[in-house]
Amino acid sequence: MKQEFINQMEPSFDKAEVNALNNYFKGDGWGGEYIKTQEMERMIAKFTKAKYCSMNPNGTISLIMALLALNLKQGDEILMPDITMIASPNAAIILGIKPVLVDIEEETLCLDLKQAEKLLTLKTKALMYVPFNGRSGNMKQVVDFCRKHRLYLIEDAAQALGSYWQGQHLGTFGQIGSFSFSVPKIITTGQGGALITNNYRLYQKIEKIKDFGRIKGGIDIHDEWGWNFKFSDFLAVIGIEQMKKLRQRIKRKRAIYRRYYSNLRQMKQVHFVPTNLEQTTPWFIDIYVRQPNKLSEYLKKKNIGSRPIYPAIHTQKIYKSDYRNSNFPFSTKVGSQGLWLPSSIKLTDTQIDKISEQIIKFYK
Repeated sequence: MKQEFINQMEPSFDKAEVNALNNYFKGDGWGGEYIKTQEMERMIAKFTKAKYCSMNPNGTISLIMALLALNLKQGDEILMPDITMIASPNAAIILGIKPVLVDIEEETLCLDLKQAEKLLTLKTKALMYVPFNGRSGNMKQVVDFCRKHRLYLIEDAAQALGSYWQGQHLGTFGQIGSFSFSVPKIITTGQGGALITNNYRLYQKIEKIKDFGRIKGGIDIHDEWGWNFKFSDFLAVIGIEQMKKLRQRIKRKRAIYRRYYSNLRQMKQVHFVPTNLEQTTPWFIDIYVRQPNKLSEYLKKKNIGSRPIYPAIHTQKIYKSDYRNSNFPFSTKVGSQGLWLPSSIKLTDTQIDKISEQIIKFYK
């Protein structure tokens, strides 16, 4: 009998989402961005302790809107880590803003401020900080760095919902924080993004940008540039039910990471990044090994899915020519050794033990 394949990631929905959608369709909702979207925004703001939240179609648009709200313009430069999802630099490129890639700290996999300082120019206007897999460095130092150099701080916290630094939710340290609700995230609406801020002026600007630049909703007078970056109440109905499960999912994600670590920590071939599970909720379970493709191929033969982490941005074909002579020792190393193990919220302890056993067998 063929064994069931363990996916690297899969979403989790149940009757709560089905019933909520059914009730919404029975009501008089039109599906556009309205009451349910506002309810989800309030839930996110309350959970993160941000003053304001604005939903939008996805995490990439979320970052584009953040850059627009801060008035970054063509020719400006923004510092960001060399290890991140490609949406981070692409959001800048689409607006004609230059992403300046910075090597990472080996102990956190986040942007190295010492390296960032060497790359500052008169055109540098902002820093995009990415808490990779929910981990962050010292956020006080990040904030102080941005104040010292008069830079806007945008947090691309797409992987960090449920993660904190010294008790403060990631995404709330800068002018704007960005989240994603794509399928692999800890909660999902299929697609979706959100911006959070404590600045009312910025919040108003964000709301205007996503509604065609109208002077007021429903009135077609436009005194500023804007686009249709609105959310949908259909998605918000699902998101509200997902948000209700968030605290339990945070607890389970941390337990999954803890069990993997307990099972594999004696393996000298397998490296884990130090992770404070009191503060961090790992999005995926990441390990760092030599020749991860060989381990991945072996696991696939055992009906176990895995996924390589993002290669360093400077090695990607579309960015390589800009960084041909640059040196990124840590991001190059991490990008070539990282592997995401099965990380679904549905994963059972028995499955984790089976996966761990196969990894041990591979190396022994």
